[in-house]
Amino acid sequence: MTDKPLSTSLYEQIKHFIRSEIARQAWKPGDLLPSEHELTRRFAVSRITVKKAMSDLVKEGLVYRIQGKGSYVSPKDGQFPAAPPELDSVSLKSPVALLLPFINNRFNALLLGGVESVLAEAGYPLLFCHTCNSQGNEERILRRLKRMPLSGLIVYPVEGETYNRELVQLALDGFPFVVVDRDLRGLDTHFVGADNAAGAREAVGHLCSLGHRNIGFVSTVVAGTSSIEERLAGYEQAHADYRLPVNRGYRLTHLEIEVPKQAELRSFLARNPDMTAVFAINPGLGLEVADAARGLGIRLPQELSLVFFDDFEFSEFHALRPSCVVQDSRLLGQEAARMLLAVIEQPRRERRKLYLPPSLLLRDSTVPPVLREA
Repeated sequence: MTDKPLSTSLYEQIKHFIRSEIARQAWKPGDLLPSEHELTRRFAVSRITVKKAMSDLVKEGLVYRIQGKGSYVSPKDGQFPAAPPELDSVSLKSPVALLLPFINNRFNALLLGGVESVLAEAGYPLLFCHTCNSQGNEERILRRLKRMPLSGLIVYPVEGETYNRELVQLALDGFPFVVVDRDLRGLDTHFVGADNAAGAREAVGHLCSLGHRNIGFVSTVVAGTSSIEERLAGYEQAHADYRLPVNRGYRLTHLEIEVPKQAELRSFLARNPDMTAVFAINPGLGLEVADAARGLGIRLPQELSLVFFDDFEFSEFHALRPSCVVQDSRLLGQEAARMLLAVIEQPRRERRKLYLPPSLLLRDSTVPPVLREA
């Protein structure tokens, strides 16, 4: 069928096959090309891959489309059949889809804005999809998107995700997509995210430099979420930097999203009265720790210093202005969009992983340790 080497992606093989057939005049100017369904079945790929290959051939001028009728070989003289509305529509770029697990926080709002700003400048519409942090929803959305003419995808994976069949198939098909924030271990993808380990290491190192020796770590389930695994690694590395042992009793790492946590956090703090500081993996958990401590009569920050990853809106007006690790989420979105545009232009480019350095913002929630009052 094609003389392309087997290592060539299926996406490129489809384009090569159509170019070759036109070159040897198996299909002549004005001929109707096989339907997307036929090409999907012939190459055993998703429809989204076929749509992307055909869109590229349209941009090259080798193929033109008539809505509701199909794709045709372009005439050599450049004189297309009269169908202005349909031909005008093919000049518009197909959209890019962005999948986010949450839409109710500052981080994702800024990330969304960063993605949109870069894509709008490049002329790509943005299609936003909310997965509600559910892998089942994520897979269903990706299956629907495969039936649409997309230019590419940006995916912020759900928490705890280690495997997604739809993303694996897109990677095998050579379809352009970029993963943000949470890398998918074992799946070779383009990726943009923060240097989570470095950020956590700096934050916990700051607590160590103040004299804290008994530092807690609070997170949702660690296994399967690369960003949480990396923040735990940074917490442990800071202990190694200061030659401190890691006490596993100071780790609370199985909390669940959208499940009440106050009782468990109070129990955690009560059974560790010598713990003088806590590092939490996100603002939500950090604020929950603060509420639990106040409920036990623990003074913040005098008896319990607190630092967490990421900031939250209007935090500078909070009763206790928190120290936190700050990511530039708008820049993260911009870099993800730029990386995707580069992949759309060169689908076979080498896989790239970009880690953006976070910074530690010191406010009022971290002070040298004192003993808790009896």
